[in-house]
Amino acid sequence: MTHTEITILNYTVNADVYARYGADFDAEAVNDEILRILNAEAPAGVTIERNGKVLAEDSAIETARTFDWASLLKRIDLDTILAKHGR
Repeated sequence: MTHTEITILNYTVNADVYARYGADFDAEAVNDEILRILNAEAPAGVTIERNGKVLAEDSAIETARTFDWASLLKRIDLDTILAKHGR
């Protein structure tokens, strides 16, 4: 089975966001949880890799291309994730 690259998602939290909260977080754990959520919500046959690449199996290419990735990213509750991964 082949996998086709659809797009690249910038899902990682940048340092400016952490600075606004004024606390120390386990950035790797935060990004891992966001990635887990993205993969759980992605259409069947679509995988988001750690580097942000969205890969689709042959049967899911069109679905992945038309999927609203920006909306999915906006639905992630970053406050809750950060609260779980503070140091």
